[in-house]
Amino acid sequence: MKTILNAMFLMCLMALTSCSDEMVLDNTAADPADKKTMKERVVVANRASGDISVIDATTNTVIGTYAMPDGGEPMYAVHIPQAKAVFVGDRANDRVVAFDEDDYSVKGTVDAGSGVFHMWASPNGSQLWVNNDIDNTTTIINPASMRVKGTTQTPADLVDLGGKPHDVFVDPDKKHAYVSVLGVNGSNDYIVKYNTNQYQEVDRVAVGKDPHLFADNVNNLLYVPCQGSNSIYVIDRSSMSVVQTLPFNGAHGIFMPGSGQYIYVGDIGASRIGTFETSSHTQVGTPANAPFPTAHNLTVNAAEDKLFVTHSGGMADQVTIWALNHTASFTTSVTVGTNPFGLVYYRYR
Repeated sequence: MKTILNAMFLMCLMALTSCSDEMVLDNTAADPADKKTMKERVVVANRASGDISVIDATTNTVIGTYAMPDGGEPMYAVHIPQAKAVFVGDRANDRVVAFDEDDYSVKGTVDAGSGVFHMWASPNGSQLWVNNDIDNTTTIINPASMRVKGTTQTPADLVDLGGKPHDVFVDPDKKHAYVSVLGVNGSNDYIVKYNTNQYQEVDRVAVGKDPHLFADNVNNLLYVPCQGSNSIYVIDRSSMSVVQTLPFNGAHGIFMPGSGQYIYVGDIGASRIGTFETSSHTQVGTPANAPFPTAHNLTVNAAEDKLFVTHSGGMADQVTIWALNHTASFTTSVTVGTNPFGLVYYRYR
């Protein structure tokens, strides 16, 4: 009997010890960083003043201004969480500058081509595609190593017709990238589809004039606002065929939040913000008028209740902030550097 009792005691002791160990492991496994407040930022590239403005996206206030090194000319900004950095295209120095995502110290630079313009990163942060509209190339950068992975040429036949690479978007599938080629002689510009392993053209489609880009991971479509044709081309990304054309005057900047329910489009000429519902591709309500001219580039916060818009121009210095409830309603504006161009929203701990 004593032996049986001792065995039962040992079994209970082991069970208690096991439970105790699990509780300790659960407590120690919790990352203290998870308890930190999530920070939300919008970084604005101020092309004329040669700096970036950082907006606290929760309080709608500018919390810092940081100069580009070596008199740089900032164009567009991309946040890459895997690198904990904001990459900013520098047209004056033919390169990309990486700023720390938190304190905005310069982490390094990577050479690109001549005429740095739009850029976009793959969702996993493995590639940053940078268009260079003077030497008609696109530079593909590894953000982790801060080195160039490759360079692709804009198709020679389009260059011969006056084409220049302009906007770029890396597919959510990470297998393809799309580059808009504008300035082509004739009534059409083009979207060129590349693979992301050999950086070669795999397809193309003719669209309207002055095209920009946005792809999503909801419906396998590519949205192409064409300012010169007052329309938004909707393209099937697999077949690269035009499935629909949506009328919208001055269609330029475009952004789709993560839920994929709505697309927000800027009318760069009349400075309006329009909303399209994605399931039916119908316009929702009447476009809202902005209080400043030249509504240029757009981004939306993670909660999808706030829209940020740069207003560009030689002496312009405003970013407008809009409340989103399906459509956009202007709420306030903040003063940033001169000629705010690209912008990016992100959050981090």
